[in-house]
Amino acid sequence: MAFLSDNIRGALLMMGAMCAYTVNDAFMKLVLADVPLFQAILFRGIGAVVCLTIMCKLLGQLRFNLSRRDWILLIVRTLGEVGGTFFFLTALFHMPIANVSAILQALPLAVSLAAAVFLGEALGWKRLIAICVGFAGVLLIIQPGGADFSLYSFYALAAVACVTLRDVVVRRMSTAVPSVFVALVAAVGVTALGGIGSTFIDLAPITLGSGLLLAGATAFLIFGYIFSVTAMRAGEIAFVAPFRYTSLLVALILGVLVFGEWPNLLTLIGTGIVVATGLFTLYREAQLQIRTRPIPDQRR
Repeated sequence: MAFLSDNIRGALLMMGAMCAYTVNDAFMKLVLADVPLFQAILFRGIGAVVCLTIMCKLLGQLRFNLSRRDWILLIVRTLGEVGGTFFFLTALFHMPIANVSAILQALPLAVSLAAAVFLGEALGWKRLIAICVGFAGVLLIIQPGGADFSLYSFYALAAVACVTLRDVVVRRMSTAVPSVFVALVAAVGVTALGGIGSTFIDLAPITLGSGLLLAGATAFLIFGYIFSVTAMRAGEIAFVAPFRYTSLLVALILGVLVFGEWPNLLTLIGTGIVVATGLFTLYREAQLQIRTRPIPDQRR
């Protein structure tokens, strides 16, 4: 891809990352029919920890001499990752994959709101209106009281809250914390969740089919992380970030082809509202960054 610009290369990598993450979700949704949640998390996590440890070692990012503040933030972020994984996978098993993915698209809105409330970041009235409209779209997806309403929609919302905590906390980390090391610590935390939870359940035998599904989930999870990290380093965040919504398209396709699921009209309308307001929020943040960027000294 040497002939491509950095932004186009970053966009393609981000699309690849979202495809990989969503295929991982599909594998996990399938395997959870035969393997308990905590056992599946444990087995997938072991593979992820091994691969991320190797990556950290090769990239020279296996560092433990972080400041106390960064360790506290890293632990809080990991707790957010653990909670997000549990709530997301629980919702995924009981709900259509496209519906869960649609609710997760509210993440940019939630992160912007949380950053304004807890970190004091600027939030103009246009973005605030977009966030309110976006959350109204989430209500259309959830449809409380409707025929297609599921209590597990609240698990998906809890996953959004946990991932929001994760993403807001990482903004406070110093640049001395390597990105792959952050992922490794999170993977260790999630794997520990699976290990602890597995001690309280009856483990299921791993058949050839479930073993292949777990292996596929692990592989696509790792590819997703590698692609997403590379994408954010290859291009400008403002250009690359909107391509995260590729995951929703992939979830819709997999929902039809693999699970025979298709969202109802209200869910599709709500999804469109959430995506539109999310893209607007990302656009406004990019404009704000351009305005606040220091002007280079042209005399040099």
